[in-house]
Amino acid sequence: MIEEKLIAAGINSIAGVDEAGRGACAGPLVVAAVVLQDPKSEKLSQVRDSKELTEKKRELLYEVIKAEAATYSIIEITPKEIDQTGLHKSNLEGMRRAINALDLLPQYILTDGYEIDGMPAPSLAVWKGDQVAISISAASILAKVYRDRKMKELDLLYPGYGLGKHKGYVTRSHMDGLNKLGVTDIHRHSYANIAALINS
Repeated sequence: MIEEKLIAAGINSIAGVDEAGRGACAGPLVVAAVVLQDPKSEKLSQVRDSKELTEKKRELLYEVIKAEAATYSIIEITPKEIDQTGLHKSNLEGMRRAINALDLLPQYILTDGYEIDGMPAPSLAVWKGDQVAISISAASILAKVYRDRKMKELDLLYPGYGLGKHKGYVTRSHMDGLNKLGVTDIHRHSYANIAALINS
């Protein structure tokens, strides 16, 4: 665990940051940051990359992580901002916002995959970080559960697209809904499949 090496070096306040919804063509990009009170806590032993967990397990761990966090934040980047700024820039900006929204400034920040300029503390980009750093794994679960819940809410407001099932990703049922009902303001208009429908 990367956190053990940092703690051994005297760094005790470590933030992990990760996102959910990067590949979806509808709904927000969600970024979470978390500082765990004790990354080695037995209560966190089942924390993994959110993609490796069932929805039920993620929901349970979501509450455990919040209880075990010294501080955490979850922020949304809207489809409109993604269209205006671009996905990659929006993702990096979201990670900066999530860190700056924490109630305390961490001594060190671990990010999943990308180096991020403008962080308020030293940071390290970790390749496949959500698989090797528990702080990033915890952030990935917070972001994923929050976003899935948000997409279920949007499914009630925008029925017919199947948002509660596919969570805004490009699936056959989603495209069937788009072809039948059209593009909405919760879709990312800059994405190729959505732009093609707008321009058709």
